[in-house]
Amino acid sequence: MSSVNAKKTDDGGEENRREMLLTGEISRIIPRLAAPTIISMMITAIYNMADTFFVSQIGTSASGAVGVIFSAMAIIQALSFTIGMGSGNYMARRLGAGQQKEGETIASTAFFTGLILGTCLGLVCLFFIEPIVMLLGATETIRPYAVQYAQYIFLATPFMMCSFIMNNLLRLQGLAAVAMIGITSGGILNIILDPIFIFGLGMGISGAAIATGLSQVVSFTILLFESNRRKECISMRLRNFKPSLHFYGIMLNGGLPSLGRQGMASIATIVLNTMAHPYGDAAIAAMAIVNRLTYFVNSAVIGVGQGFQPVCGFSYGAKEYERVRQAYWFCVKVTTVILVLVGVAGFLVSGSLIALFRRDDAEVIAIGTLALRLQLATIWSFGFYTMSSMMTQSIGFGVRATLIAMARQGLFLIPILLIATPSLGLLGIQAAQPISDILSVVLSACVVRGVFRQFALLAEERDCSGNA
Repeated sequence: MSSVNAKKTDDGGEENRREMLLTGEISRIIPRLAAPTIISMMITAIYNMADTFFVSQIGTSASGAVGVIFSAMAIIQALSFTIGMGSGNYMARRLGAGQQKEGETIASTAFFTGLILGTCLGLVCLFFIEPIVMLLGATETIRPYAVQYAQYIFLATPFMMCSFIMNNLLRLQGLAAVAMIGITSGGILNIILDPIFIFGLGMGISGAAIATGLSQVVSFTILLFESNRRKECISMRLRNFKPSLHFYGIMLNGGLPSLGRQGMASIATIVLNTMAHPYGDAAIAAMAIVNRLTYFVNSAVIGVGQGFQPVCGFSYGAKEYERVRQAYWFCVKVTTVILVLVGVAGFLVSGSLIALFRRDDAEVIAIGTLALRLQLATIWSFGFYTMSSMMTQSIGFGVRATLIAMARQGLFLIPILLIATPSLGLLGIQAAQPISDILSVVLSACVVRGVFRQFALLAEERDCSGNA
């Protein structure tokens, strides 16, 4: 047990939280940790859908613009999660080993790195805004809407990045409920402000972007206040900002899966938008709506995975390999059952769901309905894929985690889009993701099998050294 004195907190102290993560019943601990993260993820998904819903009332081109800029937001989020997850998983392993001071240094270095990077990235994107929106896949009719929307998103980039980083750091300390307060507060504000700014004040698509930007500032402020004022949270202090090549190497090793997963998703969206050009703004708008709907479902699965990660990181740091395996299978079984039920229900009402966004555009409804049904047919696989990616990332198996993370919306999806679209036309775009899902499950199964074999060897070494 660590010699570090545990700080008494509302949660029973740092030492008690560590004990809970290492010895608590898995079927109780993971749902307890996952509930706040599921709420946070789903609130984020809801306000993303709110942007799409309200902007879609302006027109098909405006709806397409949100889909185009979503890929830029995904890149920002990917960089944020690279820093937050890469540093946070390392922090969790240090805390699991009882090294509190090192955990504090890791957290502060990650926060200020994100603040600097987000500021630089936002300024560069603002300066080159028009060529960037075209590079993201905008058509000439979508471009003016995309520029209006993007300018406010880029202004909010540093706040957005730091919010995601702090959210991950808090989660991986086992403080998901604290992280939830900041994320959900901003998300609810976004949903409230969207119709006020877009229609009440007549600001159009710019109003949606301003609402999103303000919500990110609010989330940033709340999360920073919580981190620095709550006794149970590791604080973000400038004196602990100690950048080094060693730290960034560890951060990248642990964060590359997040960069691969979300960065490749963004690139795939750009490729999809570009391949959809011949089919008009309706195709781009329809696929944007489908992506938001499936993201809403997937966000709940990611929330379960984020509840799993602290247990995984702490347990691996404490050399409790069997506990990692048990927690993994618990999450896979629960999410798969739920996703099968969601897939069946969603299949039956697919047309109505798409019509909620663009009721007056029959072409958008037709394209979106088929694409959504095809994706729902393989959505059951997302639990297995997500838990495999998060487990390997949490235990520091960077290369294998990155391979899995890049598969679903990168290694497989992009080539499928490039091959299937010329031969199958629009159907190739609609069917690309389901095909990629199946291939990703096969790859994940192979990687996980190897990881569990390595667990057995590590457990044997631990037992031998303990007996000695």
